[in-house]
Amino acid sequence: MTIRVNDVEVEPPGDARVSLLDFLREELHLTGTKVGCNQGACGACTVLVDGERVLSCLTLAVQTDGRRVTTIEGLGSSEDPHPLQAAFVEHDGLQCGYCTPGQICAAVAMLREIAEGMPSYVTADLATTPVMTDEEVRERMSGNLCRCGAHNGIIDAILAVARERVA
Repeated sequence: MTIRVNDVEVEPPGDARVSLLDFLREELHLTGTKVGCNQGACGACTVLVDGERVLSCLTLAVQTDGRRVTTIEGLGSSEDPHPLQAAFVEHDGLQCGYCTPGQICAAVAMLREIAEGMPSYVTADLATTPVMTDEEVRERMSGNLCRCGAHNGIIDAILAVARERVA
């Protein structure tokens, strides 16, 4: 059994009861993924598993056997940030920064979901590719909370990256 975390193969934890969140933080020392509510309600622990967003506090590490896990550390660096990381800074999509890693991971998956035509609750026409609107982004990001109130900057950052990809 192996898990690919940020393009590095690692052995899963010996204890099958360890959450992916605890495995990333405590065993792999990837502390960018944050502990929020530890109940799946806030989204601070969001990471990507095979490109899909998951709440790492509700996922057992062993469930990712043979899969690709990407954390905020695997998306970009300070020298070469992911476009969403740069946009969050440019559009003031953060204040304290605690929720930011989960927000960015969720946004990466959300942009892929829209590009693949996956509808949301507010998608007007289920037969066509969803249109990237403020309302669509807010709905899709509703599982990631920001206590500081940086939601407007977060939405602006995501929309800016989405516009760049279309242009």
